[in-house]
Amino acid sequence: MIPSLVDHALHEIQADSLKKEYGQALARAGVEVVAIEHVGSTAVPGLAAKPVIDCDIVVATDQVVPASEVLIGLGFQPLGELGIPRRWAFQEPPRLAGTNTYVIVDGSLSLRNHIRLRDTLRNNTELRDRYGAVKLAVGAAAGSIEEYGRGKNAVIQEILATAGLTECERRVIDAAQIPPREDMPR
Repeated sequence: MIPSLVDHALHEIQADSLKKEYGQALARAGVEVVAIEHVGSTAVPGLAAKPVIDCDIVVATDQVVPASEVLIGLGFQPLGELGIPRRWAFQEPPRLAGTNTYVIVDGSLSLRNHIRLRDTLRNNTELRDRYGAVKLAVGAAAGSIEEYGRGKNAVIQEILATAGLTECERRVIDAAQIPPREDMPR
């Protein structure tokens, strides 16, 4: 799926609906949630994006299992960390197609990566536009989602440096090995 300019206002409404649904389900189960964050490209107005909403359910370490159980109860299938420490991914149920939902530990590098990338792109139009151009070019040429990710890496590293992540933190993010799609459970 090649990124394009999307209706960010519509995606923000959809993200708010997801956050409300998740928040209510988590509250009913007594899960203590720090935040539910809309992250990823659809959270950045004006950025080329695939029409996929990314949500991070931010919890303390002791709330990861209960939060995960709530998502499973909503029809999600757990995928594990997928190479990203302290961030658990879930396959969405058909009714929530076009979403990526994660349970992520408060204060983790994975969360800082998502938040700082989003906030830097919201506040720096030059980087946002450059990143968008890279996404469009790489998306048109990439043969796989993995190739697409690798093609964006250099500009993402620059954005994270601008966002204040240390060289060591950026190396850890860069070294994360997400398994190829064909190796992921379905």
